[in-house]
Amino acid sequence: MSRDGEASDGRALLDKIEAARAAVLDEGRPEAVARQHDHGKYTARERITKICDDGSFQEVGSLVEPLRDTGFNKGLVAPADGLVTGTGLIDGRPVSVMSHDYTVLGGSTGSHGAAKGNRAITIATDNGMPLVGLLEGGGHRIQDGQDSRHFASANAVFQMFARNCGWVPQAMAMLGQGFAGPTNYASLADFVVMIKGQSTMGMAGPALVKAGLGEDISKEDLGGAQAQTSRNGISDLAVDNEDQALAAVKRFLSYLPSNAQQPLPINKINDPVDRSEEELLEIIPASPRKSYDVRRIIELIADKGSVFEKKPSYARNMVTSFARLNGRPVGFVANQAKYLAGMLDVKACEKASHFIALCDAFGLPLVMMIDVPGFAIGSEAEKAGLGRRSGRLMYEMGLATVPRVSIVLRKGYGGGYYAMGGGKAFDNNACFAWPTAEICAMSVEGSVDVAYRRDYEAAEDPAARRQEIIDIFKSQLGAQRAAEGFGIDEVIDPRQTRQYLINTFERCAPRRPSKHPPRVRPISPI
Repeated sequence: MSRDGEASDGRALLDKIEAARAAVLDEGRPEAVARQHDHGKYTARERITKICDDGSFQEVGSLVEPLRDTGFNKGLVAPADGLVTGTGLIDGRPVSVMSHDYTVLGGSTGSHGAAKGNRAITIATDNGMPLVGLLEGGGHRIQDGQDSRHFASANAVFQMFARNCGWVPQAMAMLGQGFAGPTNYASLADFVVMIKGQSTMGMAGPALVKAGLGEDISKEDLGGAQAQTSRNGISDLAVDNEDQALAAVKRFLSYLPSNAQQPLPINKINDPVDRSEEELLEIIPASPRKSYDVRRIIELIADKGSVFEKKPSYARNMVTSFARLNGRPVGFVANQAKYLAGMLDVKACEKASHFIALCDAFGLPLVMMIDVPGFAIGSEAEKAGLGRRSGRLMYEMGLATVPRVSIVLRKGYGGGYYAMGGGKAFDNNACFAWPTAEICAMSVEGSVDVAYRRDYEAAEDPAARRQEIIDIFKSQLGAQRAAEGFGIDEVIDPRQTRQYLINTFERCAPRRPSKHPPRVRPISPI
C-alpha cells in the first residue's frame, strides 16, 4: 500500500474495469454465444481466435458502448458496439482484424462501431499490414442512420479502403448475412470468400427489395454464395464451412507480402527446378477441336501443392491462379480451352484484369498461358460492352511493371493474342511457344471466306480450292515459323517449361523500369 492509502482504490478500479470487460467477452454472454452456435456459426471472437496465431490477438475498443441518450438509442445495449477489432499475427505476420458480432443487433454498424472499423483500417494503412474482415451483419444501424445529425457527415470508410488498395492486401470472409454495408466493404477487397448456404451478399436484402421494388425473392437467390461466386463473380470462392473460409483467407495472404514495399514471401521447397513431367508432352490434343484442362498444365509446372485458384467457378473460360515456382509466388493467367474454347468475353476480361492488377500491385510475376481463338463476337458481345471492356485487360497489361512471360500453348489468334500478352505486345521478359502453337490474325477458315470467296467460288471444284487455300495458310502458322521471324524468343520442350520460367524470373529485376510519360494518373477504360 502507498503512503496515502490509494493502492487499494486503484485495485478496485481495475477490478471494476475487468468485470466490465469480462461481461462483453464470450464467457460473459453465454446466451448470445449459444444462439450463434445453434445456427452452426462461430462467434466474432472465436473467428479471430481461429484465424490468428495462438494468443497473438490484441483487442482495441473492447469497452465501447453506443450512445444511449437520444431517440431509439435510449437504453440500447450493444457490447463493443457490435464490432471486434484489433491486431494479431497470421503465420507470424502482423495483421489488422475487424470482426462483426452478429449477436449484437444483427451485426449492424453503429457510430462507435464505425469508428472502430475505421481505426482498424487506419492501423493497416499506417503500419503496412494486411487487413482482414470477418463480416456478418446488416450494414448501417437503423437506430443511428435514420438521423441526419449522425448520417449527414457520412463516413470516410470507403476513402480509407480505397487508400489501402494496392498498398496492403485486403481479405474479406463473408460468414453470414452480408447485405448492404459488408458488401460495400467487400467490393474494395482483394479477396472475398463465402460459405455455401450460410453467406449472403448484395446491395440490399429481400425485405428492402420487396419494399422498394415489390419483388419477392429469397436471400439465397438474391445474393447467396452460388449466385455471387459462380454467376456474378462478386465473391472469389465459395466453401462449405467457416473453417474452410478462414483457411482460404490465410492461404490467400500467404502468397502476398504484407505491403507493396515488402519483398515476396519466398518459401523453401524440395521440388527440383528441372523437374520434367512427361504428361506435358502429350497434354495438348492433336485435333484443335478437342479440349484439355489448362489447370492440369499449371499443376504440373508449379511447385507441388502450391496452386490456389482465384474465382474458379466464374468466367470458366479464364483461369487465374496463384502458385509458386521454386518457392516464389507467381500469378498464372490462362485461357481455358474446356469452356468457350478459351475465348475472351466480358467476364473473362474483367476476371483477368483484376488479377493482373492484384499481382502487379504486390510484385508477383505473371505467367500468361495462351490458347485463345480471339474475342467473342456478335450481338451479345456488343450488348455486353466487350468493345470497351476488353480494353481493361490491355490497360492492365500495359500498366503492369512485374516480370512476365507468355507461353503459346496452342491458338494465339487475333486481338486475343495481343490482350493475353503474346509476342512483343507488352514487352514481355520472355515469350515462348510450345511446338503445338498456331499464331495468326484470325481463324483461317473465316479469313479465307472473307478474302478468297471469289477465288474458290470461281474454281471448277470450289470446296477443293477452298481447302487448298486453307491448307496453305495453316502451313504458315506453326511455332517454328514464329521463331524464324523472331516473333517469339524460343520454341520450348513442354517438359522444360518449369525450368524456363524459374530461370527467367530468377534473372529478372523485381520490377521493370517505368516507360510511362509524366502523367498524373492513367484513366481506366471502364
